[in-house]
Amino acid sequence: MTPSTEGALSDSALLGLLQLTSPALPIGGFAWSQGLETAVDLGWVDSDTALEYWLAGVLSEGLAHTDLALLVRLHDACHRRCARQFRAWNQYTLACRETRELHEEDTQMGAALIRVLRGLDLLPEWPALPSDVSYLSAFALAAVAHGVTVRAALTGLAWSWLENQLAVACKTVPIGHTAAQRIQRALHPAIITACDLALACPDEQIGTSLPGVALASCHHETQYTRLFRS
Repeated sequence: MTPSTEGALSDSALLGLLQLTSPALPIGGFAWSQGLETAVDLGWVDSDTALEYWLAGVLSEGLAHTDLALLVRLHDACHRRCARQFRAWNQYTLACRETRELHEEDTQMGAALIRVLRGLDLLPEWPALPSDVSYLSAFALAAVAHGVTVRAALTGLAWSWLENQLAVACKTVPIGHTAAQRIQRALHPAIITACDLALACPDEQIGTSLPGVALASCHHETQYTRLFRS
């Protein structure tokens, strides 16, 4: 299947995407908060309204121009089996991780997803994988292996990120599950917009501008009590 920004998924591709974005996928995404736990601890996020504002900002100013934009390129490299571009964008992805915590989350989840793909016989023979594989790179390999279009892969990645962040919030803010579902629904248009931005983002504009998230992640590494990994 050629990558496309439009078009319906086949049943097989849709099922593959659901499996790839399922919280039951054993890659450890539930164990990380990406700075949100510290944002709650510092009082930056103290209500469902503040949470929605925080997540909307991370989505529009972070994911749209970094993770999602990079996934577009990694998906293309995987579809064309261009090992040089795959390695280059994998390295670029890891260079965008501003703290040790964010870097370790990315590489540990990437390694876990590679193990899952290998166990499911979905890991392609190319490329020769680098020692550190970004989660985004592994996600792109999995999406192409399942025949998932780039647009669907972007939507699935953003939805999975949002669901994980809401799970963190339910344990730390705390908010109720109904409030979490309301926020998730409220941010559906923001996910669509973020995917549009990612597809239109030129190479020279890839990068994040979220100093608050980076600071929260730095503080989380030494936070006295925490539920999530650092």
